[in-house]
Amino acid sequence: MGIIKTIAIWLSGQNLLEIIAFITGITCVWLAALNNIWNWPFALINTAILVYIFAKNNLYADMGQYTYLFISNIYGWYFWSSSSPQKIPVPIKSITKKQIWWSAIIIITVSPALGFFLTSLAPILHYSPASFPYLDSFLTVCSLIAQIFLTRRILQNWLLWVFVNLIYTGVYFVKDMKMIALLSSVYLGLAVFGYFDWRKDYYKQQCLTR
Repeated sequence: MGIIKTIAIWLSGQNLLEIIAFITGITCVWLAALNNIWNWPFALINTAILVYIFAKNNLYADMGQYTYLFISNIYGWYFWSSSSPQKIPVPIKSITKKQIWWSAIIIITVSPALGFFLTSLAPILHYSPASFPYLDSFLTVCSLIAQIFLTRRILQNWLLWVFVNLIYTGVYFVKDMKMIALLSSVYLGLAVFGYFDWRKDYYKQQCLTR
């Protein structure tokens, strides 16, 4: 009972929207790791809330990222709903060399450009300066690529999410966004689980197609 009471007291001092984002975020990633299509509606609620939270905390690249993620969640829900005439789910795929090269090129070129744009935008529009603009931009671009891989059922999306959430946990902790930092740390663990769970299904698919 003491632990439950302590958790209840701690939660009472947290931001309600961050708590909802925490719950929906864990739910959607957990369901995605289990390869369950119902991750997408929870993801839509989660991303809509986070757009607002990041805007309030001057994390503009994150705000743009989650706006994109909200849209991509709609696409992901549609794509995962697609199946063959025999009702066979869309298979899990492994990343190709071409996808690796294009991802690297996009990260190297877009990240600094976005960081420069964010630092230049604030004084023009009289916004508060962006926090960690270049690191934020780098993580944003990596996240966008990881999300594309997730919607297309590419196995290695989870490895990219592990990398991104490891760094995001530290960023949100520094920004005193404790619930979001905790959420990112949970995402990190779920991404590790998701990778091994998807890899198991991927190898099963390979055996069935031989």
